Formats: sequence, C-alpha cells, structure tokens
Amino acid sequence: MTRRKLGSDPMLAIRALRTQQADGIDVYAFFVPGADLLRIAEISRVQRDSQGALHGFQRKEIRNHVQSIVEFLDQGSVLFPNAIILAISPHAVFTQSRGSKPDGDVKASQAGTLRIPIPRDGTKAAWIVDGQQRSIALAQAKNKGFPVPVVAFVSEDLSTHREQFILVNKARPLPPRLINELLPEVEADLPRDLAPRRIPSEIVNLLNTAPDSPLRNLIRRLSDENSQAVIIDTALIKVVRNSITSPLGVLAPYKASSSRDADCLGMYRVLAAFWGAVREVFPDAWARPPTESRLMHSAGIEAMGYLMDRIMSRALGSNDLRRHAIDALSRIAPYCCWTRGRWPDIDRNWDDIQNVSRDIRLLSEQLARLDHVHSFAKVA
Repeated sequence: MTRRKLGSDPMLAIRALRTQQADGIDVYAFFVPGADLLRIAEISRVQRDSQGALHGFQRKEIRNHVQSIVEFLDQGSVLFPNAIILAISPHAVFTQSRGSKPDGDVKASQAGTLRIPIPRDGTKAAWIVDGQQRSIALAQAKNKGFPVPVVAFVSEDLSTHREQFILVNKARPLPPRLINELLPEVEADLPRDLAPRRIPSEIVNLLNTAPDSPLRNLIRRLSDENSQAVIIDTALIKVVRNSITSPLGVLAPYKASSSRDADCLGMYRVLAAFWGAVREVFPDAWARPPTESRLMHSAGIEAMGYLMDRIMSRALGSNDLRRHAIDALSRIAPYCCWTRGRWPDIDRNWDDIQNVSRDIRLLSEQLARLDHVHSFAKVA
C-alpha cells in the first residue's frame, strides 16, 4: 500500500479486488493498517436534532469492549480476520490492473488499485457500517500497522447504510452455553471478557467426564444428547466462577496469580470431594430430574455452591475433604426439603423454589443458617 496525492486532497492507495452486486453497485475487498480506518471513515452515531429528526445509526462507544479488544491486540501475535464493513463515497477511484489473467479465472472480481480521498477539511469519504468498536480499538492498539480486512460498498445513501447495519447486526449472538463449551478447546489467548470463562468451563468438562467424578455424565452441555444428564452446565459453571472470583470462595486460592498458573486439578479435587459427599448424604435427591429434585435444579446447584464455599473453607487443612463434607452435610440433611416438604424458615414448598435471584438467595441463606446452627455453632 502507498500514499500519494491525486488532485487537491491526499489519497490512500490500496490494492483491492472489485466486484459488483445489486445490479451494478461496486463492492471492494482490501486490507488497510488498522490505525488508518478512522482516517478514512467516520462513525455516524444515532442522534436526533432539535427538530426531532433522526441522524446516523451507530450506537455509542462501549469502552470496556474497546479496551478488551485493545488488550487482545496488544498481546502480539494474534489473528483478527473479521472484516470491517464500510460504505464508501463514489469519489473513491478504482483503477483496474493491466496484464494477463490466470487460467481458469472465474471472473468474479477484478484486481486493481483503489484510491480513497482524505479531504483536508476533516470530512471523510467512508462510513463504518459494521465494526466501530473494533475500529476504535485498532486506532488505540500499539501496532498501528496491523492489517485489517475491509469490505466496502459504494453508497452515500444513509438509508442504505442503515439497512446494511440492521442486516449485519440482526443475527442472534452465539448462545453463552455454546461459547462456554468451546472455550476449553481454544488454545489461543482470548480477549479479556472471554478468558475468565475458560477455566470454569474446563473444570465443568472435567467433572462431566472424569471416571472418578460424582457428576460424571450428569451435566447437560449443548452438544450432549445424554438423556440421563439432569444438571444444566451453566449452573455449575456459575458455581465454579463464583467460588473462584469471591475472596472467600474455596476455589479462590487455586486461581492464577502473577507468579503461577491456575491449579485446575486442585479445584477439581475440592469440587469432587464436596459433590461426592452430596451424592452420599442425599441419595434420594441425587441424579433425578429437576422437576423431581430441587437439589439437581439450577437454583439448588447454585445455592449448594455457596454452601460448598462455607463448608469446604473449614476443611482445607483436612486430609479427608470428602469425610469433612459428609459430616457437615449429614448434620443438616434432616432439615433439607429437596424432594418433598416445606422449608420452614423461608416458608416455601420444595417445588416452589425457582431459578431466580430471589429464590436462590433465600435458599442459600437457609442452607447457611442450617450449617451455622447444626455444625459451626455447636463446634464453637
């Protein structure tokens, strides 16, 4: 890529491929240094003027998202192949390259040079239709020359820009469960918002597959059609994530620090010991569908996760984590209502507990009360 002046304004000259769609609209594909995107293209943000007329179409900058992308780019050797989509002014000029064409050319595009003006008055000859957060991040990244793929269609019509913006963004985002399941299989460095999700997902994978795991084949993942699986993976992932991120979580001592990697096997041993004890103490409620057992319900799993932090934190010096958990759970078992009955202190029937924040909090508090009254308080 070179830069040169053509007429009164400087131009950005880019090697590009041209094709046509929609009965004659030119569409270009090319690469530019990421930092040049905001030099040639503007972000047309949605707003209304004093008369109430609507302008633009882009949403506001999402600073956390932008910072996450910057951190990802600044890691060094990264892949960033998603194309930025631009609408480009007809003032951009394409010159087709001369010379022979390769044998078997399908004639879908022509190679050449695209020259995009950079007006001296600060106006832009292109508009970002998709990729504004990425474009802002690329401008802030250390490597200003990072090559970014761009697809640009020729149009100055705002309604066309809006139409394409809606069409590009109407696709539903990937289900979080699918992302969680894929994360452990990705070896590359991940953006900041995804990296913390990888270890909980990896540990839940281990709980579902390890031969000595009490939860083996009981966890339902998106790719799994096992009809015997009764626990939704998101509930256990949340348990692991909560315990890792909470300063009082029993898994927190095993997370990564500046001097060491995360100890996933250490986390697994604690989880296997606790849930093995749960299986032994509550055999009638274990491995049954959530409609028959609130212990296997997402609300029960999450509430038991908080109890796990409480009980297992007292056992980290013990040689037998599982025995410690069995002793603690056995003391409260007569007062738990997983498959029948009514929780007295929270005034709920067993099957009234739902997977909503209020119910999870009530159940968590009830379990903590039982543990305090029948275990911790007596010991004290």
